[in-house]
Amino acid sequence: MNEIGSSIRTARRLPPLLSLRAFEAAAAHLSFQRAALELSVTPSAISHQVRALEDTLGQPLFRRLTRQLALTPAGQRLFDDLRMGFDVLEAGIDKLRRPAASQQVTLTTNTAFAARWVLPRMAAFRKACPGIELRLHASDTLVDLARGDADIAVRSGSGNWPGLTAHELMPERYAPMCSPMLRLERVADLPKQQLIHCSWQPHALAPALWPRWFKEAGVAPRHGRSTKAPSGLSFSDETHAMLAALGGHGVALLSLTLSAEELRNGALVRPFGPALDTGSYFLATANGREHEPAVRAVWEWIVSQAQGPNAPGPNIETGDAKREKASRRRP
Repeated sequence: MNEIGSSIRTARRLPPLLSLRAFEAAAAHLSFQRAALELSVTPSAISHQVRALEDTLGQPLFRRLTRQLALTPAGQRLFDDLRMGFDVLEAGIDKLRRPAASQQVTLTTNTAFAARWVLPRMAAFRKACPGIELRLHASDTLVDLARGDADIAVRSGSGNWPGLTAHELMPERYAPMCSPMLRLERVADLPKQQLIHCSWQPHALAPALWPRWFKEAGVAPRHGRSTKAPSGLSFSDETHAMLAALGGHGVALLSLTLSAEELRNGALVRPFGPALDTGSYFLATANGREHEPAVRAVWEWIVSQAQGPNAPGPNIETGDAKREKASRRRP
């Protein structure tokens, strides 16, 4: 704490702030009228403040042409310095307005993963990282991490993205799922059911998922040898496809990761296999950013959630497996 009288501070020899703001706005627009609109005053007030500043400095700052303004060399130098000074001042004020311990991290991922995996874990995140504000950007369009559009991403794919550091979170597999009210027991029953399609999936092979599944299962979707998936309900969002399956409207090829809770509580069942391997979910950030404290904290939390007790397990049994176990227990 400074003692009164321990030092004598000379007052800053600055013109009035109103004059400086008026000049900076007028210089930015090269117009008193547009500067007046920015500062919510009249053009004559801007002109008066600029004239007062010129009188204080003893030199003209503008060349007043016919219906146009132009900066003098002195005006250009002052404008450059003022603009830099106001930027520094604005940044300092913004820091004071934000809580001291608050740090922002933007996580981007596709809409289904955001809704089904991230949002249910937000309470756990706030408890684990109370000083970090997590901003969730849900989009089915990839954002440019290298450009800083987001800090961290959860993506499906190979993990080989130039300029990014990636960490495999969990394998991604898709399997037929439906409401238990449909009472499916055999793969042969599937062609009789309405299929639920999702026109977008977080990987390149999405359009061929149902045909791939039929081929791997060794069954034609209709009578004959074709493995082309039959028509049915179609959605652009995997969450909507899941809701349709929950409502008993057909059989959907859904992510084991994103449907883990519904499979555990019995709202959805896997009547039979197989499950399709479609790659993995990866955590990604721009090279070097994984070492930033806030980014690292969110990164480690996501990894812990993917590996923790509530992580989606690959071994949720199909109806076939359950029926086989039940038959073995019979005397």
